[in-house]
This record gives sequence, structure tokens and C-alpha cells, in this order.
Amino acid sequence: MTTLLAFTVLVALVGLERVAELVVSVRNAAWSKERGGVESGQGHFPFMVVLHTGLLVGALVEAWVRRPDVPSVLAWSMLALVVASQALRWWCISTLGRRWNTRVIIVPGLPPVTGGPYRLMRHPNYVAVVVEGIALPLVHAAWITALVFTVLNAGLLAVRIRVEDRALATLPRTTEAAGA
Repeated sequence: MTTLLAFTVLVALVGLERVAELVVSVRNAAWSKERGGVESGQGHFPFMVVLHTGLLVGALVEAWVRRPDVPSVLAWSMLALVVASQALRWWCISTLGRRWNTRVIIVPGLPPVTGGPYRLMRHPNYVAVVVEGIALPLVHAAWITALVFTVLNAGLLAVRIRVEDRALATLPRTTEAAGA
């Protein structure tokens, strides 16, 4: 299998992973809203969807159009980072359980989750997003896509984290760690 075809399969697999995330997200968002969950930051959500879709499409288009030479060390090291970012993402999802979704929905009265990767850092899922946004395109030396996504994602995350922090500030604080 050529490296370009292998990269295409990788991006398709990441796309399928995103579909799985959306299934989980829709189910969990419904669970949260049934319990009085309040959504914040709806305005930036469509841009987030377009940006993340653009990452996958852009990486493929750039790889197929530019057909760059890809040093093996770059491909394999970036693939390792892609796998690590997926592992971190699913650790976040499993830690948050029913409370995880792609939107910012806060269920009043539930304390913030402070277990799992959240005991190590405040926004671990966004670390996974940043790493993947750089590493996935670079598996096939699609540096233009990596650069454009990273710059646009930095602006998006500045908004998203502010919205999320403001929403999380409404939750009750406890001395016990919540979550897994």
C-alpha cells in the first residue's frame, strides 16, 4: 500500500472516530438536557464543526495535490502523536461519562469532574485536539493544513475555553474528586 493511500485510510479512520464521537455526544447532550442542562456558547459551535471537518478534508487534499516526500521519521512520530491524542481524547470522554459532549452543556447542581486527566490539567481534551491538529496532517507532511488549522483553532479555543470556564464556574465546588 502506498503511503498516500495509507494516509487516506488513516484520515478516514479518524473521520469514523469523529462519527462515533458524535453518536456519543448526541446521546449525552440529550441526557444532560433531560436533567436541566443549560447550553452556552452556541455561536462558535458551527465554526468548530467546519474547522474540524476542514482539518480532515484539508489534510487529504493537500497530501493528494502536493504529493510531498514524507520522511519515515516524520510519518511514524506524528502517527504516534495521533494515537496518543486519540487515547487522551477517549480518556476524557470516559472520565466525563454521560456529561461529555461536543457542546458546552452544564447540568445545574453537579460538581465539576476532577478525576482522570482532569486531575492533571484543566482542559485535557483541548490538548488532544491541538496535538492531533498538528500531528494528523504531518503524518503525510501536509504542513499547510497543520499550520492553518493550528492558527484558526487557537482563536476558536480562546473563545471556547472562555465560554467553558464561565459555564463551569456556575457549578458547586466540592472537596471530593468527582469523576473516574
